[in-house]
Amino acid sequence: MLIMNKLALALASSLLVNGLYAQTIGSGGTSLIGQDSTNRAITTAVPFLGITPDSRAAALGDAGVATSPDANSAYWNAAKLARIDKGYGVSASYTPWLGKIINDMYIFYLSGFYKIDDRQAVAASMKYFDLGEVQFNQGPDPADLLGRYNPREFAFDVTYSRVLTERISIGGAIRYIHSNLTGYLSTNSIDARPGNSVAVDMGFYYTKPIVWKNSNLSLGATITNLGGKISYSDANNRDFLPTNLRLGSAYTMELDPLNKFTFVLDFNKLMVPSPGPGSKTKPMLSGVLGSFGDARGGFSEELREFTTSLGVEYWYNQTFAGRLGYFNEAKDKGNRKYLTAGVGFRYQKFGLDVAYLVPTNRRENALAETLRFTLMMLFEKKVKESDSVID
Repeated sequence: MLIMNKLALALASSLLVNGLYAQTIGSGGTSLIGQDSTNRAITTAVPFLGITPDSRAAALGDAGVATSPDANSAYWNAAKLARIDKGYGVSASYTPWLGKIINDMYIFYLSGFYKIDDRQAVAASMKYFDLGEVQFNQGPDPADLLGRYNPREFAFDVTYSRVLTERISIGGAIRYIHSNLTGYLSTNSIDARPGNSVAVDMGFYYTKPIVWKNSNLSLGATITNLGGKISYSDANNRDFLPTNLRLGSAYTMELDPLNKFTFVLDFNKLMVPSPGPGSKTKPMLSGVLGSFGDARGGFSEELREFTTSLGVEYWYNQTFAGRLGYFNEAKDKGNRKYLTAGVGFRYQKFGLDVAYLVPTNRRENALAETLRFTLMMLFEKKVKESDSVID
């Protein structure tokens, strides 16, 4: 059996290698799941794609599909990007992983956007997950060393967003995914290699001003990471990507010119086959399309596969922000339940967001009690002065 000494310290960040382990996706982290048939958590490869990268959304309980556009909109909803009120900008986020236990695992996210005109915007982003140095053993004897390796994963995206009408915009992205968990490890029972795949995102965004309290209602919907299954060995052993459906809303109201509140609500579901005989071997398309009706527990289990994210954001004078959020997942689907909190600061072109997470059900969480940071620079687009006409 393959043993990873460092990760044995924290089962919450176990690796998926040739089906030896299963992982659950989400900002609350990944967890080792045994073969207990009572556990109904959905499993996928490359679950790092679903970990919230930016601190603003992380502080809102991992909600962001319908919030106001910002430098990280390409991750949450490509359709929002064309609505951003800046010309171009860049954002960098840092998330410690298992920070209470070790200090060499982290997620880094870099995103940049450019507003082509009033109706179009483009973006590029990279998400990098470094799992630190891991020791691989052939068996339980520490002396039976196979070697040391630094597992890492990354995804690179390009995004396009366009305004269709006064209230509706759409967007899409294409993503290259690379997951190298063991290098080219080869033993009598394992022949592992890096996994690669390509996926796409599709987004929809609707926003409508409301006269009362200078309010605004926004709705968003996305399907992300829709792509081919990924393999760490051969074509006969392929795993689903974390194809994901997210539906959400955001309601903003101004109490006065200085004070503003936004209330957000997101529902999230993995479009991946529910656990059951033959679920991992289903073709990609039939597995994704059938994910809304394949749960052995029927409709009630399908509903339990939705997670809920709630959040509230307060802004004072568009300069200081305070955020609170809550994330909830059914007990038999991963049982992640946690409170989130954070603050934000904007000054001219500079922005800073910080987030913090506290589990509410005594379940270990890879992000518990660690600070997550996002830095950004936003710039106004220079407007060309039209040539004057002199008679």
